[in-house]
Amino acid sequence: MRVLQMPQLVRHGPFQSHLCCYTSYVSSRLPVCFVSLNPSSNPTKDINNNDLIQSLCRGGNLKQAVQVLCNEPNPTQKTFELLIYSCAQQKSLSDGLDVHHRLVGSGLNQDPYLATKLINMYRELGAVDHARKVFDETREKTIYVWAAVFQALAMAGRGEELLELYRQMNMMGIPSNRFTYTYVLKACVVSELSICPLRKGKEIHAHILRHGYEGHVHVMTTLLDVYAKFGCIFYASSVFDAMPDKNIVSWSAMIACYAKNERPMKALELFQLMMLEACDTVPNPVTMVTVLQACAGLAALEHGKLVHGYVLRRGLDSVLPVHNTLITMYGRCGEISTGQRVFDYMKKRDVVSWNSLISIYGMNGFGKKAIQIFENMINRGVSPSNISFITVLCACSHAGLVEEGKILFDSMLNKYRIRPSMEHYACMVDILGRANRFDEAIKLIDNMDFKPGPKVWGSLLGSCRIHCNVELAERASTILFELEPMNAGNYVLLSDIYAKSGMWNEVRRVRKQLESRGLQKIPSCSCIEVKRKIYSLVSVEEYNPQIEDLRAFLVTLLTEIKNQGYVPQTNVVKYDLDEEEKERILLGHSGKLAVAFGLINTSKGETIRISNNLRLCEDCHGFMKFVSKFSNREILLRDCHRFHCFKDGICSCGDYW
Repeated sequence: MRVLQMPQLVRHGPFQSHLCCYTSYVSSRLPVCFVSLNPSSNPTKDINNNDLIQSLCRGGNLKQAVQVLCNEPNPTQKTFELLIYSCAQQKSLSDGLDVHHRLVGSGLNQDPYLATKLINMYRELGAVDHARKVFDETREKTIYVWAAVFQALAMAGRGEELLELYRQMNMMGIPSNRFTYTYVLKACVVSELSICPLRKGKEIHAHILRHGYEGHVHVMTTLLDVYAKFGCIFYASSVFDAMPDKNIVSWSAMIACYAKNERPMKALELFQLMMLEACDTVPNPVTMVTVLQACAGLAALEHGKLVHGYVLRRGLDSVLPVHNTLITMYGRCGEISTGQRVFDYMKKRDVVSWNSLISIYGMNGFGKKAIQIFENMINRGVSPSNISFITVLCACSHAGLVEEGKILFDSMLNKYRIRPSMEHYACMVDILGRANRFDEAIKLIDNMDFKPGPKVWGSLLGSCRIHCNVELAERASTILFELEPMNAGNYVLLSDIYAKSGMWNEVRRVRKQLESRGLQKIPSCSCIEVKRKIYSLVSVEEYNPQIEDLRAFLVTLLTEIKNQGYVPQTNVVKYDLDEEEKERILLGHSGKLAVAFGLINTSKGETIRISNNLRLCEDCHGFMKFVSKFSNREILLRDCHRFHCFKDGICSCGDYW
């Protein structure tokens, strides 16, 4: 065993005169146990053990350093600092506990500086209870000690405990600093709280303003991120707009806020503004990942290609998350082959890379290909994650692969020791429900290890809509109304099912429930990219002069495809109206408006790409099949569930969506 790197020790004066004899001593006793050295007879009796310990730590010889510590009666602050740092670096909790015990014996455990270092060490080693004990035993609590324990609790997801300590700190009159504010804000989102976390975030926001930290970019960026995570776009943008100074982190946080809260167009607009106005702000990999996600959300292929080009010029294509997001972006724009090429050219891949590839095939309806990629991943020695199973189960759902989905679901626990989560059960309920195997779906729900949540019942309700199962829809919706009383989508789904069944009194009853709660149906919005510009069209049922040209075009187009056999599916209109009025309403659907806009403003033969925020209705689906054949155009439309590729009168989903 090689014990010392001698050049590191020669620098110390007391060592130099004894170097030769010490070297022979060490070489004659391997492995070395410094604890057994006899100071009275050892040739190294004049050696300064503090210097030796520090040198051993710097050389990575932690075990020997801890052994020497036992022979040093007066360890210094610097010695303990290096020992604590080494324990954290080498992930050695046992040595850390030994050093802590020796620290207590030396009396230096009340040093706030070392207490802070010790708390940070336990945090990095995942021993948060030990970190909390150090904090509780430290009598002189500087703000840095408080900040250290706040960070440890925040990273461990112990938000409730952190906020209680924050309350105590305020009662003691200890002023916060940027670190404590940052970790207290993070406590609002890292774990479930008994109090309303958003309300607590607003209280901390007020505290920040009262103490003059509104100009601190790091604190305000964290506050922005808190609002973003709760979907409070207005508050997040208000914080962002009020910031006197913005760095790339704050710009990226606001872009991400828009991208992750279904405002991808705003995300791209803000990115363009940053590039134009914040000349000194250089996008980092996190920024590019968020911008690519926004491009994917809009199916904005041309914008995505521009961003890809920028990534290549900046050399960011070597960053794994950027590469993974590129795969997803191309897949969500309908360019599966390009996404596959990005994957193939990657020099390094992780499980997220494989999940991204599985996802793009799954959402485009290639379920068997998705399963094949999943199996290839395992054969390459990459262990599937819980996200891997969610992705491949979704692929089975889109393709109607019931038996394959059941086998994969059973293999999670039996083969890979991954306990199914709420999302996995929701996927299986969706697979069985879409296949009209409701008895199996209900049995699965009844046998769950935990109480089924909104995702599971929502999957069942969505399947009931496909097969018009009123009885089960009423059962699922009753539970959903209790679990998510303010989710308008559940009321709309039940109303759809009643409308398809001709139960108009029930439709009116559900609509009144919706109105009494002050809820509104989310309007259908379709986005289309034409000549590198993105246009948004919203479903309308009333006169709007801006879209009258599109309506006129659609009326002409409707006449043509009716002659080819298209019959409007007026049953999707949830109003008890005559057929002519229902057809007029159908023409106002945003998907049809987007198709008309694309046909008018793009070149002959050019692919039309559309993204929609809601599930594509049956009438729009049939309409686009006829239009693709009549116009000899390929129409790529991605709704909130999956991808549809219309070509020659056929959809890639096989009418299963």
